[in-house]
Amino acid sequence: MTSLSSHPTVQAFQEKQATRLPSSPRVLDARWLRDLCLEAGADDVGFVEIERQDLDDQRNDILTLFPSTRTLISLVKRMNREDIRSPARSIANVEFHHTGDILEGIAHTIVARLEQEGIRALNPAVGFPMEMEREKSWIISHKPVAVAAGLGKMGIHRNVIHPRFGNFILLLTIALDAQVTAYDQPLDYNPCLECKLCVAACPVGAIGSDGHFNFSACYNHNYREFHGGFNHWVEQITDSQNAADYRKQVSPAETASWWQSLSFGANYKAAYCMAVCPAGEDVIGPFLTARKTFLAEVVKPLQQKEEPVYVVPGSDAEAHVTKRFPHKTIRRVKNGLSARSIRGFLFGLPHVFQREQAADLHAIYHFTFTGSEACQATVIIKEKTLQVLEGHVEKAGISITVDSQTWLNMLSGAKRPLSALMSRKLHVKGDVRLLRAFNRCFPR
Repeated sequence: MTSLSSHPTVQAFQEKQATRLPSSPRVLDARWLRDLCLEAGADDVGFVEIERQDLDDQRNDILTLFPSTRTLISLVKRMNREDIRSPARSIANVEFHHTGDILEGIAHTIVARLEQEGIRALNPAVGFPMEMEREKSWIISHKPVAVAAGLGKMGIHRNVIHPRFGNFILLLTIALDAQVTAYDQPLDYNPCLECKLCVAACPVGAIGSDGHFNFSACYNHNYREFHGGFNHWVEQITDSQNAADYRKQVSPAETASWWQSLSFGANYKAAYCMAVCPAGEDVIGPFLTARKTFLAEVVKPLQQKEEPVYVVPGSDAEAHVTKRFPHKTIRRVKNGLSARSIRGFLFGLPHVFQREQAADLHAIYHFTFTGSEACQATVIIKEKTLQVLEGHVEKAGISITVDSQTWLNMLSGAKRPLSALMSRKLHVKGDVRLLRAFNRCFPR
């Protein structure tokens, strides 16, 4: 076998290395890097060092993805506003997908140029597809990086609002192994007007006027044709006795919509919060100068649109649609936020919590999970708020000891609580009515 050191490629590399100065951490000129990003097509850009305190809850995930990360580049690409505002959501979705493709192409160009300069860098996807086998399927959360980079602030609708372009933007993050001569800082004000138009337009009431956000309400409707809803749709197909039985559950229009998502990219069902947002220097004019016209042309068509709205039975979203939008058709679906581990179950509780269902509940739950994922946790529900704590804290009204896999099977519907009790995989001590109240706060 030929010695590796004698290989022509190895020798060429060694000759180049011999002519270089001793290596040291690369420091890129911020102006040069900014110009590179803008010339590649980004509408705005910001730089954040990986050590930034604002990224404390993101850092481990980023370093797991790319251990050499020293700097994050946050990219902004503006979308066409009228497309996003259109009641015909096919127009909005084409804009989302087209701008996303452009932004990923921009990031690819930037990373390729950095690689030519000997700088390691990578760019994950703008959105889906992501790591579906993980409980947290996204790798880099683009929004907190953009906020740290001074490219906007989070509005009450949980979209980043750029000071100029408003929330009509898509974001992407590049991680690189070099430092930058100057880093950007967060904005010292929030462009959000707190006008509450996003609250008024959301068909499932995901955005509260007090700033509360019902994640599962948004997820199960707006992201119906993403992976959680797709799993439910497949189950509807497999559980149907025949074509007629399937059509009772899924209308021909809904089936065609699934075909559109599978063929051309997953469709967002609403994103109305983004559509009606008037914030941003380039956006705010019509709202300030002709507010009635703005409401009539932008907000009302979305509110008045007759359409299916996807909700989990017994959820706050179902109650909201019934009360505020009786002309929209309620379609009851399974919660797409299903837990695949006890860690995922505990992590996901704040995302599926229905505070209106917990309006009169004040209870402390002690969970003891045994088996493959042994751990203890406390869940406190009071005054329509939720806390999830490690270990057993305070005095519980009910204590639940259960085998980890049995609990996950109960959540998925594969096992009934009575069967778990009879098999001694589940033990309940305390007020059993609190277990029913718990299920009401986290409908499936």
